[in-house]
Amino acid sequence: MSTTVHPVLLNGCWAKSQATTTFQAVNPTTEETLPGVFPVSPWDEIDAMLQIAADTSREMRGWPGSRFADFLEVYANEIEARADLLVETAHAETALPKSPRLKDGELPRTTNQLRQAAQSARTESWRVPTIDTAAGIRSMLGAMGPVVVFGPNNFPYAYNGIAGGDFAAAIAAGNPVIAKGHPCHPETTRIFAEAAVAAIHATGMPSGLVQLIYRTSHEDGVRLVSDHRIGAVGYTGARHTGLKLKAAADGAGKPIYLELSSINPVYMLSGALKERTASIADEFAGSCLMATGQFCTNPGLVVVPTGELGENIIAAVAERFAKASVGTMLAEGVRESFSRGIRTILDAGASLVTGGQPGGGKGISFQNTLLRVSGRQFLANPNVFQTEAFGNGSLFVLAESTAEMVEIAELLEGNLTGSVYTDTAGSDDADYVVIEKALRTKVGRLLNDKMPTGVAVSSAMNHGGPYPATGHSGFTAVGFPASVTRFGMLQSFDAVRPHRLPPVLQNKNPGKVWRRINGDWSQADVT
Repeated sequence: MSTTVHPVLLNGCWAKSQATTTFQAVNPTTEETLPGVFPVSPWDEIDAMLQIAADTSREMRGWPGSRFADFLEVYANEIEARADLLVETAHAETALPKSPRLKDGELPRTTNQLRQAAQSARTESWRVPTIDTAAGIRSMLGAMGPVVVFGPNNFPYAYNGIAGGDFAAAIAAGNPVIAKGHPCHPETTRIFAEAAVAAIHATGMPSGLVQLIYRTSHEDGVRLVSDHRIGAVGYTGARHTGLKLKAAADGAGKPIYLELSSINPVYMLSGALKERTASIADEFAGSCLMATGQFCTNPGLVVVPTGELGENIIAAVAERFAKASVGTMLAEGVRESFSRGIRTILDAGASLVTGGQPGGGKGISFQNTLLRVSGRQFLANPNVFQTEAFGNGSLFVLAESTAEMVEIAELLEGNLTGSVYTDTAGSDDADYVVIEKALRTKVGRLLNDKMPTGVAVSSAMNHGGPYPATGHSGFTAVGFPASVTRFGMLQSFDAVRPHRLPPVLQNKNPGKVWRRINGDWSQADVT
């Protein structure tokens, strides 16, 4: 076993850590400890990074977006040059399939995000320039200072603290980033950091643009997000940890953007079930069991009508769950959390349909699990029955009527997504209208006849939602330029002489106004 501790990325250099505590990742399939030894950074190390990031932020004030775009584009190229190594490493650390998940899905998505962020930076569309020529006032969004990004366990590429969507958005807004890796996949994160350093050198960016720590103590994490030198925080992960960080950041007046938990309700209406129970069961099983259920958009709650239609869909899903292979979970902590969630729901009165026990697959695993309750049970104890069980399981709720379905929707917590399945003949239209009205304010993204897994990187995407899905319902973690705006501060210019204004606010066409067309801001004729 290696005893050499990996260095941290400090001011563009791989520096020996001051850590007295270390950790190692575990291969979830073999349950063997992987050889790399990584530091738990002490406060002095974090403090040094904060000061470097603050100095870098001052250096970059007023820089054009094209400089950050150049870095992001070269970084995407450097990642692709390391694709094979990244796939092998992430597979060993997470048990996620090499293909199609890592190589063909998540890695291309990650480089696509970086390039979309680069486009937003280059056009500066994310700044939302607003010009009031009559009052002599103009405004735009500008860089706000160093951003700390916490990456999650379930997306080693697309949400990684040093390569994912929050990272890309923060850089596009002109901010340096301190990335905090996830202990489930530290070597994957280290490889990304090497690519970032190469891109910094190739584009002449400041060495403090990107820095990396692998892990901190909980106390130092709280201290980090509330430090006066940071501008904002991006966090994706467990609710209890996120809320501790939010309390600290809120107390210090620091914006923090959280993705915490979501059970993503799916409503299956009568007409749809009469028309295509088998195909809906196929879609649901595929969605719920994809990646062993370890998606933030995994459908964890399903509302169906009571009676024959509800019983048929439950039986069809149970059959598919029982026949499907059991996947490997990301870590023992994920299995323990899933088991606790399932036990909590069962103890509250749910019935076990299938699964319910640890094991059944290779390495760290838990049986594909399906639970059920009546609508009346759910309404009597909605908080407990919305317990998130992050993994390959779901809870079916059998409602007596459309009115009960609506009542259930009104008691839902905030979620990233909500789906409604309807028939093609229109018999569900009236029910859809009343359910949609109740569901619409509970979810960030509403889907019709489609499962929620899969988040397109689109300018129209909202990967957000009301609490506890996120910390603020007004922002998205996916999609450009909207996701970039989270890491910008509103800057107003009043009676500033034209030649002193930022270029994006210099109105060289007085007869024009700013309008947003196809996601980009441009000047159009006054009408």
